[in-house]
Amino acid sequence: MEEKVGLAWHRLVTHWANNRFPDAAVNLSQLSRATAILFRALGGNHALMVQAGSATLHQARRNWLQILAGSDRKEDLAWVDHEALRLPPIIDYYSDAALNRKLYFWLAALCAVDNRTHLPWLQHNQQATQWLIENYPGLAADYTQLVQAEIRRRPSIEKLPEDAARLEHAIRQALLVPGSIKQLPSARWSHAPVLLWLRPASSSNEVFLAENEQDSTHTDHNAQQKDEIRRTSRRVELPKRKGGLLLFHPESIFSWGEYARVEHETSENDDDNLVQAADDLDEISIATDSQRTAKSLRMTLELPTRHIDTSALGSDEMLLPEWDYRTRERRINQCCVKLQPMANNAPCALPEHLLTLQRRLRRQFAALLPVRQRLKAQRDGLEIDIDPFIRHLSHRTDSDNRFYLDQRKHERDLSCLLLADLSLSTEAWAGENYRIIDAIRDSLFLFAETLSDIHDRFALYGFNSKLRTNIHLYPLKSFEEVYDAGIRGRINQIASAHYTRMGAAIRYATTILSRQKTRERLLLLLSDGKPNDSDHYEGRYGIEDTRDAILSAKKMGIRPFCITIDQDAHDYLPHIFGKENFTVIRKPSQLPRNLSFLYAQLTR
Repeated sequence: MEEKVGLAWHRLVTHWANNRFPDAAVNLSQLSRATAILFRALGGNHALMVQAGSATLHQARRNWLQILAGSDRKEDLAWVDHEALRLPPIIDYYSDAALNRKLYFWLAALCAVDNRTHLPWLQHNQQATQWLIENYPGLAADYTQLVQAEIRRRPSIEKLPEDAARLEHAIRQALLVPGSIKQLPSARWSHAPVLLWLRPASSSNEVFLAENEQDSTHTDHNAQQKDEIRRTSRRVELPKRKGGLLLFHPESIFSWGEYARVEHETSENDDDNLVQAADDLDEISIATDSQRTAKSLRMTLELPTRHIDTSALGSDEMLLPEWDYRTRERRINQCCVKLQPMANNAPCALPEHLLTLQRRLRRQFAALLPVRQRLKAQRDGLEIDIDPFIRHLSHRTDSDNRFYLDQRKHERDLSCLLLADLSLSTEAWAGENYRIIDAIRDSLFLFAETLSDIHDRFALYGFNSKLRTNIHLYPLKSFEEVYDAGIRGRINQIASAHYTRMGAAIRYATTILSRQKTRERLLLLLSDGKPNDSDHYEGRYGIEDTRDAILSAKKMGIRPFCITIDQDAHDYLPHIFGKENFTVIRKPSQLPRNLSFLYAQLTR
């Protein structure tokens, strides 16, 4: 009973203290595509994605109701780093949804010009605002409306102490006339967060979490929760404690930042409020733990950058370079590629559930079979074409002697290499009793059957990785091999493991394709997500390295194309492959059928 009363009281006080407008709320998911277009159109980096940022802790003065409810300690502000454009996950500050929507676009525009100045926070935001107003009149009109709405929601100057009132007046003057305030007056309390400005610069380097370099094949991906909000964190040593007495009154603590074992103790419990626990902490501490758990929470964290080993490798295996976008150089001998032959696989026939679809594809692709064409009116050939020969004799003209018939075999002069992502993420379920890896396996079966029927040259490879020293490529079928029951046995045995270091796999595939002497060379990449690995390859680093590998392939006359089932692929694949060189399959179950038709469209 006490717990119910307490929860009811908490909801009531929080509702009284809330000064937002949930009925007019606008979600970032609704505008992520549009804000990304605006950000890039105004000069923002095309490699950066749009993601939700974590709330920023502030020291502004709060009223007694907010203190009682324990609310409004943090505010969602915008910023841009080397990984992504960070915008508030939800904007509901104003009573008009149109104004909330305009605030998203204004913040995206402000982030696009964020790197134009390197001034302190106050001068930087004013100068960037002034530049946008002068150069984009359409944004200037929206800014005028946003400033008026922002001033209305800010604390009333008449109700503030004298020093806080001077500070608030200066903030309003800087909003109304950007560039007019050089320095803020001092006050006991900090000013209320300015929603139309970017957040103050963080002192920590911001990277994606890629801490645990242990084998993660034990993780149950079906139990994962996904949380895309970026959070502040730090690395610590794993505490060795088994409990103890509480020697203080917990109710005396209003906020704290402590180590939180987010993945639970090794002995599982039923607490599923992991995201809420992460929200309650001002800073999340991260430590490596060798003990395994089934439940996990995926979070994007701000962590100081660890030392990255970029020394060249020495090995008998194939060594490949890797592109470092931070130094803008291609580091030689950074990745070690190891071929993993698919040995001891029993030959097998095509699975029964694919037979009907395979017969249908064979009929539909019959038009692509090599055929002999009968060519008329040729200057030479195997026999005489009677009609033009009679016309020549009857008219006795001096026209070209084109009265021969010839036959020529019409063949498709192309080579295709299909590179399939076999990382651990493909273990995820795509439906009842059907995983993504199953969809990839069925796609490889039907793709090989179709290309074998129409006599096109093709090769099949799978890949996954575990750090730059272990990039595994699985030769399912080389260009020299004939597709048969033995190849089917290899395809039937594919399994998922480790991570997705795309750049090295693409460079290796490019090397193989470059040896083919056909007129057209096509590289198909079949994937379910972004490039990643358990080191620094996560995030923009992996995206930029993959893009460099794709650009190198294009320079060699190879046409790359990506087929993915990642519904967020529009955030990063246009930068990697170009807007015309990828497609997104909505349902993994549609992949086996669509893959062959996509190939037909690309090679017609």
